[in-house]
Amino acid sequence: MSLQIASLNSGSNGNCYYVGNETEAVLIDAGISCRETEKRMRRLGLSIEKVKAIFISHEHGDHISGVAVLAKRYALPVYITAQTFRHGRILMKQEETLSFVAHQSVAIGSLKVTAFPKFHDASDPHSFMVSCGEVNVGVFTDLGVCCDQLVAHFKQCHAAFLEANYDVEMLANGSYPYHLKKRISGGEGHLSNTEALQLFLEHRPPYMSHLLLAHLSKNNNDPQLVENLFNNHAGNTKIVIAGRYKETEVYHITHNGAPAAFVPNNVVPRVTLQQLTPKKLLVKKHQHQLSLF
Repeated sequence: MSLQIASLNSGSNGNCYYVGNETEAVLIDAGISCRETEKRMRRLGLSIEKVKAIFISHEHGDHISGVAVLAKRYALPVYITAQTFRHGRILMKQEETLSFVAHQSVAIGSLKVTAFPKFHDASDPHSFMVSCGEVNVGVFTDLGVCCDQLVAHFKQCHAAFLEANYDVEMLANGSYPYHLKKRISGGEGHLSNTEALQLFLEHRPPYMSHLLLAHLSKNNNDPQLVENLFNNHAGNTKIVIAGRYKETEVYHITHNGAPAAFVPNNVVPRVTLQQLTPKKLLVKKHQHQLSLF
């Protein structure tokens, strides 16, 4: 068994990630136009006819702007939670969508898509694990916190899309107003390069073949800086920067002596404030989010 993966676009201007096998595929988020999605898939030699479903992580425009047209044109089911649909104002009827439940897998042919909650300033945000047989690919972006659930899933990935949104110094010294800097670096914002690297260094499984660094900030990051930072520690893992203007190559992810197939874990330890870094203690201001974990 193997999976093909590609980023069609990644950044605040739109996010869309392709994961599939020989017969079916899913899109995680649809934040670029239907026309751009079609164009980029054609350039990669990927058939949109293989796409069988779209999964939406949260309601921000850079993750949903293309979903209504894409779903209508290709009669694709859209998996989205009720809260995300309600806050997203998508030009679809809710009865035209399907919901998903955290930690419960959705079968799309031989693919298995499993969501789990994350910290982000959205109504009901989720990350995803896409599995086929014993091959696991994670889609982990828009993360305020490296919580225990993220760690547990990351440890099972043969490949992952992982957010590396900002360089700490570039954000601190940049032109953004204080409230926006606080939002980005806070407990419901985004992961910095160093936080993403720490997750990679401490929890990368030995069989992780590819890491696609995603959702880089246009103003507060530098692709070459990020690539150099991770390549210094990459070992046998190929580091790829998922760009905001162009699709990546298609990468083939195979089983490399990893553990048994991914099984959703409903008893992942609950995240506690004591387990978070000082930065993440900002989450104390949002106690309602802790009920997700």
